[in-house]
Amino acid sequence: MFSIFQKAALLSIAFLMAAGVSFAADSIVIKGSTTVLPVAQGTLEAFMKANPGVQMSLSGGGSGEGIKALIDKTTDIATSSREIKDKEIELAKSKGVTPVAHVVAYDAIIPVVHPKNKVKNLSIDQLSQIYQGKITNWKEVGGDDLKIVVISRDSSSGTFESWDHFVMKKAKVTPKAQMLASNGALVTAVSKNKYAIAYLGIGYVNKSVKPLQVNGITASLQTAMSKAYPFSRELYMYTDGEPHGSIAKYIAFVKSAEGQKIVAREGFVPLMDAKKVSGRGKK
Repeated sequence: MFSIFQKAALLSIAFLMAAGVSFAADSIVIKGSTTVLPVAQGTLEAFMKANPGVQMSLSGGGSGEGIKALIDKTTDIATSSREIKDKEIELAKSKGVTPVAHVVAYDAIIPVVHPKNKVKNLSIDQLSQIYQGKITNWKEVGGDDLKIVVISRDSSSGTFESWDHFVMKKAKVTPKAQMLASNGALVTAVSKNKYAIAYLGIGYVNKSVKPLQVNGITASLQTAMSKAYPFSRELYMYTDGEPHGSIAKYIAFVKSAEGQKIVAREGFVPLMDAKKVSGRGKK
């Protein structure tokens, strides 16, 4: 038989355990892509305002870091600007994690230069040769006689891997390239260097840099939706299995009309508009 003190101790432990479960259910950790960061930040703030009992934390670091955190069970949601790789899925399953993808927006990767650069359009092949270090002067592609400064995302970035998929086709980026850790860092670097070229998610392009056409096509919400622009892609949030509780509620909010208005406000392509374009294309 338990004494009254033992019973009290057991009740206290049960209460603390229940409190711990409740706290965990109402806490959401998000890690990953810097491209998806504005979408996550905007929706997180709106969601927490509507759900004051939910505590949320958000950090970047790159798509690869977010997926690694999901596999290591140190995040509830991994944001990513690329699909999870087969080897990452295998590693996740070996650790008892089942990654489930949630497409939350669409994006376009846009090559950008300094606003004073005369070049307006580059082909995919020209971009590849620039990033391989085979084209080294802007005069070779219709610009001024200036040396090209190549700026790229680092290898942990989903945008880096998307650039490899669309442009490099497994060719190596020149070792002379500056490898930077975020879209914001690329914007700053190009805005201050009239020799530079970089590539950004559509939501990061602003007046301090000049977006280039690719194969004569301008990146826009419309051309990204229709996939007419050649560097269009999905943006993801990954969870361990189908989400439940506050996590499921947050993912649903991001995909809702209100959440997708935030996606559009941040300069990315909302899912609703993409569906409309898709529907028009079938007629």
